[in-house]
Amino acid sequence: MEHAMGREINLLRALPKKVKRNVAARKADKEKNREIALRFGYEYFDGPREQGYGGYYYDGRWVPVAREIVAHFGLRPGSRVLDVGCAKGFLVKDLLAVCPGIEAFGLDISEYALMNCAPEVIGRLHLGSADHLPFPDGSFDAVVSINTVHNLDRARCIAALREIERLAPGRGFVQVDAYRTPEEKALFEDWMLTAKTYLTPEGWLATFAEAGYTGDYYWTILEPDPEFTITDTARS
Repeated sequence: MEHAMGREINLLRALPKKVKRNVAARKADKEKNREIALRFGYEYFDGPREQGYGGYYYDGRWVPVAREIVAHFGLRPGSRVLDVGCAKGFLVKDLLAVCPGIEAFGLDISEYALMNCAPEVIGRLHLGSADHLPFPDGSFDAVVSINTVHNLDRARCIAALREIERLAPGRGFVQVDAYRTPEEKALFEDWMLTAKTYLTPEGWLATFAEAGYTGDYYWTILEPDPEFTITDTARS
């Protein structure tokens, strides 16, 4: 059975376009850093940059993204939206702020992140995995998942995409790590810590089709810079 595909759209266009990243420093002890990052604990969120974010703090950058999401899906007071891979719930917090009366929730695999969430979202965040979402069929008006699905192996990626589709048929948005050239792939492999599945855009589209995912999508693609400044548009 064929499924209609969603469209490529950058809902994160308002985020800062350049983030300074020292690829060489992270690469120097990559396997140890990756092992620590995959625990998704203190080190990944608030430890040294080589092992994750280097401090995952609220700074308001998700406010315009929240507005984009509300406008894109036509959300209004009473609409239900889920952020899969919500971390500390900053996007959930901003969805609540930009659309008063919206019912926004999050889910994340990290107990540390949920224990250190934004105060405004206490009680709205759930502990769990993207490939097993603990909600009924069709229970959300929109489901977003930003740089999370690719942290699963391909079989579990497909399961996660099916779960997103199950909760909000045709009203999902996923952003995933991708590369277009061998150089972009090499740079990504030097920098990334948690991704287990990373494909070309064409490879991802085939995966979406296999999963029967009909929502929208976009890519996180790192681009080389001689001063280790990597251009991206996401929280990777």
